[in-house]
Amino acid sequence: MKQTFLIISLFLLLLSCDNKTSNNILVSNNTELQEAIEKAKPGNEIVLKNGVWKDVEIKFIGEGTKQNPIKLSAETASKVFIEGVSSLEISGNYLEVSGLFFRNGHSPKTNVIAFRTSKSKVANHSKVTNCVILDYNNLERDQDNLWVQFYGKHNTLENCYIAGKTNGGPTVRVDLKGNQSIRNYHKIINNHFGPRPRKGGARGETIQLGSSFTSMSPSNTLIANNLFEECNGEVEIISSKTNFNIIKNNVFYRSEGSVVTRHGNYVKVDGNYFIGDGVNDQYGGIRIINTGHWVTNNLFYKIKGKNFRSPIAIMNGIPKSPLNRYNQVTDVVVAYNTFVDSDSPFQFGVGQNLAQKDVLPKSEIRSARPLRTEVVNNVIYNSKGDANPIIEHDKADGVTFKSNVIDNNGVAFSKRVGLISKELTLTDIGSNIAVPIAGFDDVEPYNGFDFETITEDLIGKSRSKSNQIGALLNSENIKLNLLDKTKYGADWYSNEVEEKEGEIHFVNKADEFVTKLQQAKSGDFISLNDGTYLVPKSLAINKSITIQSKGKAEIIFNGEKDTPLFSLQPYGKLTLRNIKLKGNNNNYAFSTLKKNMSNHFGLEVIDSEISHFNYALRVYKQAFSEEIIFKNSSILNCENGLELSEETNDRGDYNTEYLTIDSCTFNSVKQNVVDYYRGGYDESTIGGNLLVTNSTFTNCGAKEKNKMLLNHRGIVNVNINNNTFKNNKVQFVSILWGAKNNVESSNTLMNSGKIKTEENLKQKLMY
Repeated sequence: MKQTFLIISLFLLLLSCDNKTSNNILVSNNTELQEAIEKAKPGNEIVLKNGVWKDVEIKFIGEGTKQNPIKLSAETASKVFIEGVSSLEISGNYLEVSGLFFRNGHSPKTNVIAFRTSKSKVANHSKVTNCVILDYNNLERDQDNLWVQFYGKHNTLENCYIAGKTNGGPTVRVDLKGNQSIRNYHKIINNHFGPRPRKGGARGETIQLGSSFTSMSPSNTLIANNLFEECNGEVEIISSKTNFNIIKNNVFYRSEGSVVTRHGNYVKVDGNYFIGDGVNDQYGGIRIINTGHWVTNNLFYKIKGKNFRSPIAIMNGIPKSPLNRYNQVTDVVVAYNTFVDSDSPFQFGVGQNLAQKDVLPKSEIRSARPLRTEVVNNVIYNSKGDANPIIEHDKADGVTFKSNVIDNNGVAFSKRVGLISKELTLTDIGSNIAVPIAGFDDVEPYNGFDFETITEDLIGKSRSKSNQIGALLNSENIKLNLLDKTKYGADWYSNEVEEKEGEIHFVNKADEFVTKLQQAKSGDFISLNDGTYLVPKSLAINKSITIQSKGKAEIIFNGEKDTPLFSLQPYGKLTLRNIKLKGNNNNYAFSTLKKNMSNHFGLEVIDSEISHFNYALRVYKQAFSEEIIFKNSSILNCENGLELSEETNDRGDYNTEYLTIDSCTFNSVKQNVVDYYRGGYDESTIGGNLLVTNSTFTNCGAKEKNKMLLNHRGIVNVNINNNTFKNNKVQFVSILWGAKNNVESSNTLMNSGKIKTEENLKQKLMY
């Protein structure tokens, strides 16, 4: 009997294995894939064979069930690469995609992954999991697209790693166009959103929930347990533009932006960690607009963001605002949050712009102050005192401010009812974070309407028995590991890269220089021995490279007219040290590509000399560098200097985030001495940074049509200090934008016009 039972059991086991195997359909090309999709039934798993799948437009359509979804997966996660001009669209019910790696290409559509295959065919109850999208950018920065676009209902993006988007458009967007996508209950959970570089303009969000014109619709989207690392695209990391969303238990690590309730109402922002470095004043927190939001149990650690990026920014609205602008803040709760070494945590009336009423239409004036807003039960600790923990850009007379505590380490600040001074101590809670969790037990928490629904603290401990103010209840042995990247994203991918010391290649001759530059790896050094190097054709810079000498090497470029000595290409970051560059008066020292700058470039020129070029630097439209530096260098006898002014779409775009000119000499540069432009009235970006310091400008600007030496119209942050301007045939050295952060000091002007400040420069409206 036992032998018979054993035989039957073995037969059933083999039968079940056979059934499982028969459900898997291995495909090796696009034709087989499409045939498998057409024939797929509930429980089937279509398996993409390991290797590169190039130029594939996958339409994954099927009808699975909750118990037996249809799956599309990699044979081995990490070994199926979607490359070239490729995309993935999903429609139907209960579909799952896993293990794919999108790289080395771009989408032919407006999205890389879409939860629909047409306007009427959407996905429901479907999932994209354990996938990676890396640097999958369109060829031009202005070719906006989305990497993941949600439609339908009950769809999930989970355990994915997504990073490197440089072109316009949010990385992920939830769309609500059509009843089939409203009240969608989508989930964006457990993902690792890796670095999104600064975009240099608007349209650089990491996640956008809806749009201005669907902002009255309920979305009910959950964004939870994600790591946002260096998401620096623009001022909004998450832009919530719909109703009833939940943003919970996420970590925002060194990200230059904020969670923003941009449009829509009734968003819950609870239990999130905002972690800065105590230095960078672009790392932000939560910016509040519209009605009914609850901001609770959040921790802000060393957040130094200002104004729009302040830890808590409660904005002024526009009276009778249109859908795409700023509605008044009403009926908002900001409670049980903790701030450690974060500057001016509470800023009220942010965006108040009455001073600009002469250059803006009435419909743009943000004068509607917050109403019926409660800021209560919060804790502030400053190891170095903050003289202005509360900033009122406009009167906060519609704000209830009670049961808040501050330890300002003895530094005086403006007293306010509802802010109690205490001496507190910090407790280590892991992840190199220390917070106050005791010392305010005697402060009675403010109990507002529905406050009984705030049932837990930041780490999920119940508030029912021993409630107290602040994000964390008094507890022992809290050991968080927030930055353990294995907790987020695809389980087969890590963005940790071991730093390797670059190799030094010594060069004696011009042909050897060209060869070594081509062969060098990213991070290497090309060291030129003393002598002259005649270069007849442009040199491509498409990796990080340093070209240096001991100070007696000269590169003479006799290339064709309007071609650059150094062609700055995507991923190319050039550092030039102790080199003389000389042109033929018709060519360029440095320039970007005219087209297809799909990723950023970088340039640093130190202790060098640039002479006899048509352009010292020419940056074409849609090219972008996070930083351009000229230090201890000379630009002599050039027709044009540094030209970064082709972003004329007036949508807030510009060519570099930081342009630094330090201890340099400009002599006989005829025009475009420094030309750095950003057009459009837009507050959603850092807005560009220009520093000109300790430099000398002599006999420059003779051909400047507008008679201005330093052109930087629309750049928000400008600092011109300790420079000498001598015999420059211009009317103005600079016209500064007084309402923004444009300043000058300690400059010497001799026969060079003047520096003028205009409080309000008229800008074209973008909206």
